[in-house]
Amino acid sequence: MRTALVIGTGLIGTSAALALARRGVAVHLDDHDPEQARTAAALGAGTDKAPDGPVDLAVVAVPPAHVARVLAEAMRGGVARGYLDVASVKGGPRRELESLGLDLTAYIGTHPMSGSEKSGPLAATADLFEGRPWVLTPTQDTDTEVLNLALELVSHCRAVPVVMDADAHDRAVALVSHMPHLVSSMVAARLENAEEAAVRLCGQGIRDVTRIAASDPRMWIDILSANPGPVADLLSEIASDLDETVRALRALQSADEVKRREGSTGIEDVLRRGNAGRARVPGKHGTAPHAYEVVAVLIDDQPGQLARIFADAGMAGINIEDVRIEHATGQQTGLVQLMVEPKAAPVLTAALRERGWSIRQ
Repeated sequence: MRTALVIGTGLIGTSAALALARRGVAVHLDDHDPEQARTAAALGAGTDKAPDGPVDLAVVAVPPAHVARVLAEAMRGGVARGYLDVASVKGGPRRELESLGLDLTAYIGTHPMSGSEKSGPLAATADLFEGRPWVLTPTQDTDTEVLNLALELVSHCRAVPVVMDADAHDRAVALVSHMPHLVSSMVAARLENAEEAAVRLCGQGIRDVTRIAASDPRMWIDILSANPGPVADLLSEIASDLDETVRALRALQSADEVKRREGSTGIEDVLRRGNAGRARVPGKHGTAPHAYEVVAVLIDDQPGQLARIFADAGMAGINIEDVRIEHATGQQTGLVQLMVEPKAAPVLTAALRERGWSIRQ
């Protein structure tokens, strides 16, 4: 691939353009908002000037509701040898294109499974997709050259190609992305009118659960409007679980010992099912989940603290598998949770203590 046209210079489009430009591809940028395309160009994602002729690959990075229209315009204009979109739903746009009578041999639907609660070109980075799955949904009609162009794009973005059926993809993202976003938003909505004293008690748990609720509502309306059925089905199942959980909690309030035992059993059931589901979430680098030991270190909120911890861990020969930071309420301190292999935990604990760090048991 020598040339590409990226149509839509938001977070995903600009990030893909940055990755392509870094790999030496001549990238042209187009957006319904010329100022946004100019911003992406200023970031080094390419040029906002139109290509002189057909490019090798056109990447359509617009909201799902507009994918079919924008693709149709591009394909009828012959702007590229191959076409793909990066929308978060796949079945609907393809069926729209089929209804328009277009030749879809030069098209493949794709979806990079990466993003951010932030949007727009200024949030873009060339490494946004690195190590992340990038779903490709070819059909029997997809031209081999177009599939190869898509694979080249994925390679340039250092993502991991995953081939799926379009409708299976839509059911999958409803489960792992779209439904969780709505649930996160519903939990966060409980905080809107909560008492200030209660909100001040927020810890890392509520931050984790509500992080994605900070995303742009307009963007998510577009996404959910393109995949409402599978999301509604999943939320209906959650609603049933909620009803059962509420009944179990009410039973725990009963003076009747039998009802309390039934309530306890109901709560235990949902918690154990949650454990079982969480255990299936892929671990580091997409491998099977792994149980790490946590070494908790108390730090001051000052520059260089994290760098010192990592340097001291490195001097001890310990690899930090993951890290989390929990900030103390009302104090300029925090708790850094270092995840390491179980056998490494006592070694790291001793090494950090020797270097003056306060370890929280």
